[in-house]
Amino acid sequence: MKTVIVDGSRVAPSKVVCVGRNYVEHIKELNNEVPTSMVLFMKPNSALSSELITGAQTPLHYEGEISFLIREGKLFAVGFGLDLTNRELQSELKAKGLPWERSKAFNGAAVMSQFVSIEESDIANLSMQLWINGALVQEGNSDLMIYKPLTVIDEINSFSTLVDNDIVMTGTPKGVGSYVKGDRFVGKIFLGDSEIISHEWVAK
Repeated sequence: MKTVIVDGSRVAPSKVVCVGRNYVEHIKELNNEVPTSMVLFMKPNSALSSELITGAQTPLHYEGEISFLIREGKLFAVGFGLDLTNRELQSELKAKGLPWERSKAFNGAAVMSQFVSIEESDIANLSMQLWINGALVQEGNSDLMIYKPLTVIDEINSFSTLVDNDIVMTGTPKGVGSYVKGDRFVGKIFLGDSEIISHEWVAK
């Protein structure tokens, strides 16, 4: 089982549950329709990675996200996640009305920083930034989300059990794009004005 680090200890999430189309500006940049209900999909444990890979045949797209780790049914800890997407393949699958898994759930498609524990009252004050090669490319917070984190948890629990150490990725703000080998990523999570996570990856 693949693992992530939470407060210095390693745990093995059984799954990663992701929210799609949760930021209006991101929906617009991909020319998608605003959903009438929450869009959810899953990545298996095998998709987890601490390394940032590049696509073998077609470029992958990065999607930086505020991510949470579940403990006792609650949002226990926060981390920075990269939802890697084979956009070309995803577009082909969507055009045919087929599932997205091949473009979203491949090995290495869920890249995670370390996680740090938080209080439930902290959730509304969290924000994220993604920097690539020294340039700020994405930033967002729960105010910009269509569905807030606690609403997301309630919706997931309505049809699938979230067990301890599962991860929930809450969607990506505008600014997604492709990248190449050697690009330097820095993902940051802030609690108010305080930076609580900064994690660097170099694309391989």
